[in-house]
Amino acid sequence: MPFNEILAIFMFLAFIGLIFSGYPIAWVLGGLAILFSAVGIITETNFGVYTGIDWAYTSLAVDRTWDIMQNWVMVALPMFVYMGLMLDRSGLAEELLHNVARLFGRVRGGMAVTITLIGILLAASTGIIGASVVLLALLGMPVMLKQGYQKELACGTVCSVGTLGILIPPSIMLVLMADRLAISVGDLFMGALLPGVMLGVLYVVFILGVALVKPQVAPAPEDAEPITLALIGRVFLAVLLPVGLILAVLGTIFFGVATPTEASGVGAFLATVLALAKRRLDRKVFREVLRQTTKTTAFIFAIFLGATAYSLVLRGLGGDALIADALHSLPFGPTGTVICILAVTFLLGFFLDWVEITLIVLPLVAPVVVSLGFDLVWFTVMFAVCLQTSFLTPPVGFALFYMKGVAPAGINVGHIYRGVIPFIIIQLIGLGVVFGWEELVTTLPRIANEIASGVPR
Repeated sequence: MPFNEILAIFMFLAFIGLIFSGYPIAWVLGGLAILFSAVGIITETNFGVYTGIDWAYTSLAVDRTWDIMQNWVMVALPMFVYMGLMLDRSGLAEELLHNVARLFGRVRGGMAVTITLIGILLAASTGIIGASVVLLALLGMPVMLKQGYQKELACGTVCSVGTLGILIPPSIMLVLMADRLAISVGDLFMGALLPGVMLGVLYVVFILGVALVKPQVAPAPEDAEPITLALIGRVFLAVLLPVGLILAVLGTIFFGVATPTEASGVGAFLATVLALAKRRLDRKVFREVLRQTTKTTAFIFAIFLGATAYSLVLRGLGGDALIADALHSLPFGPTGTVICILAVTFLLGFFLDWVEITLIVLPLVAPVVVSLGFDLVWFTVMFAVCLQTSFLTPPVGFALFYMKGVAPAGINVGHIYRGVIPFIIIQLIGLGVVFGWEELVTTLPRIANEIASGVPR
């Protein structure tokens, strides 16, 4: 095996190993890029052994960094983060939970269904996983436990529904994926919408099914309020605001009125207006939202820059060609190769965060998938669905940590781990549906592009 490929293998293994060191991921990625650049340059300069890395090649990192920082698509990222944080402060979720819970009060499992429906709305209007899980846990867990819900079902519902924000647009993960693969953010948004909603529907079906088979797991409250026209009216008004925001952001993208970057600005503005209208916005809240937006954006961009340098050096050492040759040599055919990639991605999700997998693994495997004749948007959405499980799989499932941090007394790690297992299985079933039904992903982007170009369907 050539020496440059040996270095590429060691570089990837070093990244996997240092993940568990506790050092910030951005510094790990950037540090490995510097270290293996130095090894490659010294080896090739002093010993005449080809590595593919020299001073001229490493200088490309400056150009790549500049390209990232002047990319207008990335402006959408802090805007969507701001929109999610501002909506979290607006009190919209509390009002939704209060009214929708009354509507499903007489149904077994009704509170868990309410949490799921509100989680879908939060996902389509905020996209911040930590905020969604914490908010749903604080609002829903005490009520479900008071009604006698099984602890595992309550924990699993909150954790899994909270992760929908990483898939249902507007999603910062989809923005990063689009940038890494140089594809349309709008196409990814439209492609991920139906699979994300489908997962939410599968959650509801599972909850209602469990409640039907085992009524003691998710009982209906004894003092449920009867359904009246006044109650339906209150629910309609409560849902109207978030749905209006979703339509303002996604609708303008779908009909070609605005780009995703422009739509993110619309969403940020409307979120501020909503918080102001509900009298939840003051100088302190505004300052906190701006500070948290800056910290979150800086964290993501630091990893982005480190991953750019790491990927550049790994490609220089021939790592991309090595992975491509390994995938092409698999004896499973094109479909089997895609299944193998998704299986490895699922396993990596046990140990790596979605950011590292998106920035390091996805750009390496996507060209192979395209060369096999598959649609890139379809594969990327499948990759995103697969990565959603990384929030629920221990030991680094962040939704589990968020849940444990705010869980009521009597909830332990065992309840949380056991609770998410059925929902991980549901996510894998959803992944199988997307895999076997490509039109679920490709239909909306095709219609949106036809509308934007004026071509009749």
